[in-house]
Amino acid sequence: MNTAQLQELVNKYRSQVDFLLVRWEDAQGTDIVLRKDIRETCAEDLASGAHVRACYKGGWGFASCSRADQLVTCLQQAIGAARLIGEETTILAPVAPRIERYSLNLPLTDPREVPLEQKLALCDHYNHILLQADPAITSTAVRYGESWQRVVIVTSEGTCLEQEWIDLEMRFSAVAGRGGQVQTGRETLGSRRGYEDLLQYEERLEQSARRAVHALSLPVVKGGVYTVVIDPILSGLFVHEAFGHLSEADMVYENPDLLETMSLGRRFGPPNLHILDGAQPAQHRGSYHFDDEGTPATVTPLVQNGELVGRLHSRETAGKLEELPTGNARCLDYHYAPIVRMTNTWIAPQGAGLTTVPENTPAPITPEAICAYYQKSGALEGMAAGLLAVNWLGGQTNGEMFTFAAGEAWYVEKGQITQQVRDVNLSGNVFQTLEDIEWIGQDFFWDESGGCGKGGQSGLAVGCGGPSLRIKDLLVGGQ
Repeated sequence: MNTAQLQELVNKYRSQVDFLLVRWEDAQGTDIVLRKDIRETCAEDLASGAHVRACYKGGWGFASCSRADQLVTCLQQAIGAARLIGEETTILAPVAPRIERYSLNLPLTDPREVPLEQKLALCDHYNHILLQADPAITSTAVRYGESWQRVVIVTSEGTCLEQEWIDLEMRFSAVAGRGGQVQTGRETLGSRRGYEDLLQYEERLEQSARRAVHALSLPVVKGGVYTVVIDPILSGLFVHEAFGHLSEADMVYENPDLLETMSLGRRFGPPNLHILDGAQPAQHRGSYHFDDEGTPATVTPLVQNGELVGRLHSRETAGKLEELPTGNARCLDYHYAPIVRMTNTWIAPQGAGLTTVPENTPAPITPEAICAYYQKSGALEGMAAGLLAVNWLGGQTNGEMFTFAAGEAWYVEKGQITQQVRDVNLSGNVFQTLEDIEWIGQDFFWDESGGCGKGGQSGLAVGCGGPSLRIKDLLVGGQ
């Protein structure tokens, strides 16, 4: 459906509500899943559809449809629902109307131009590397996900916007078993730049499989409270899962206790700690030109010099909290209404501040190279005893509490890396953990493999990143 037709429909019904928005979407995707020697899934799909959001006296109506000839009914349903429940005042932070179009502009090959057979062959190739890495590998999994979306947004305020993107993601796991013990090695990658970003990943996959096998013979970490150095992958996971969700303003304004805890100006860490979120930096997985309400993408400082200075908003949360909209209202696809979501969330490396978007620094992947890097990085200086933890296997958060499983870990004694250990789970309170950061590295890595879940919308593409961090008094689960 073209923009002129959408504008005509919105203009016809705009007088019946305070705010009206139509979001039309065309989508195309590819999904491939391999498990050990079985090809479980190999599918391509096309989809089109729209959703309508209407607001009247503070009440919201929502409806979605998968055909253009259903759109009038969809409009009437959303408007009817809003008028039925609205009984207060519509409060939306103002956004200047815009009429713009952003075409797909990839620096690498559009994956839609790559034959399905070639994508399947890539998955088979990577799966073979995992299976052949060691006889102790008992099972493997490889997933290829690709999606293209074209989104048109038209509002009753005069906004008419169009944008499109390509999103790519691959996930790998290798399970090793011996004598009743089981260990897993994982790798993930993602891109919005093009197909070549998925190639030449053989060395990392071989290392991930060997990590799993090697872990079978490692001792379990002794549980306790440690000073822990975490690598950029773990710090990116930490800032997204443990802190980022608490910065989403829909969680805050609906929870008075959390609003008090997340009060602007509160100190959350050392003076050199800066945390940001934003879709404006180009070609990351959480990047776009405008959100699903038509608000332009921004970069939002969340923590500056260790103090909370901002949060992530939709137009409604910004209006109710009397703050500026940040362009963080996002939906997974046309079946869902947008809610406040992170985009690209990162901790700035030492010296970067708030003015630049960090770039990746070379990351060692072999155990020997990892240990050598951290031995000379300055992260271990003055550590009498502690742990070095890198990569991740999984994790979960519950409010302000978090638990993450590290992919690899070593004891640190008198500033030296010693014995490697396994089954390292890092737990803590996010606010106390931020306060306990005592060293921030100059390295940085963007993890482009994230799929975020919230409000029943799982798998939304996000980016996260950070430098290596040293944190005192982290609880480590083990024997």
